This record gives sequence, C-alpha cells and structure tokens, in this order.
Amino acid sequence: MQQHGNYMQEAIALANRNIENGGGPFGALIVRKGEIVGRGGNQVTMLNDPTAHAEVMAIRDATKTLGTYNLSDCVLYTTCEPCPMCMGAIYWARISHVYYGNNRKDAANIGFDDELIYRELALPINQRSVLMEPLLSEDAISTFKRWQEMPDKKEY
Repeated sequence: MQQHGNYMQEAIALANRNIENGGGPFGALIVRKGEIVGRGGNQVTMLNDPTAHAEVMAIRDATKTLGTYNLSDCVLYTTCEPCPMCMGAIYWARISHVYYGNNRKDAANIGFDDELIYRELALPINQRSVLMEPLLSEDAISTFKRWQEMPDKKEY
C-alpha cells in the first residue's frame, strides 16, 4: 500500500508543477512493473486541446515509451476520478486498475463539472443535445468491409 501512496504523491506533485506551469490542477502517471512509464498534466489551455487531460497525456507518454497501445499490464494513478473521455481512453488502452485522489464532486466544486456528459451519454442518441445523424452509411460501411477482409491487419 505504501508504494501506491508514493505513486499518488508523485501524481499530486505533478499536478502542482502543472499548475505552476499554467496548466490545470490535474496530474497522472502510469506505472508498469514498479517503473513510471508515463506522466501527464492537464494541458488543455496550454495546448488549446480539449483532449489534453492528464490521463490522456500520461497514456500518450506511456504508449510512446513502451511502443505499444496495450497498457494492460500498467496501473494509472491520477489526482482525480477520470472524466468520461479519459475513462474511454483508459478502456481503449486496456488499463485494468486506476487509483484516484479527488472525486468528480470535488472537481465540480472547483468548476470542472462533467455531470452534463454523464447525463448525455445515458440518453438515447436522438435525445442528446449534440445533434447526431447518420450520413452516407451505405458508403461508409465499405471501409469496415475492407478492414474485415484484410488478411494481414493488426487487430486491436
């Protein structure tokens, strides 16, 4: 348990350094077999990139370090409960264990409220506030068929 606390302390220190550098109050790191392989701080405003959350940045760093998109043997330490976007990235990266400090209510209390997204995702697609409508589905399906028929594709 002590080692987990040490990693979380490192994520907290990363968040504090990130604040000092003009970023958001979030830090994350990824550990594989006792070694930190990825670090990230929230850089949304620094990069003008709404996807530059700490967890996503740490995943990007870890995949670059390890040369793989599969982080199933890694653990994520993050200073806050991941938002829906970051949870999607965590699932795609196959990270099986996440330790977090603050929760989503703590984040909402300082202006980082994801509740709208949680509510929207629970709605049927035609009831969401972002208009979603199919277009050229018959044409687009050809790319899936092409992929499905490729004998040498790299599955993920």
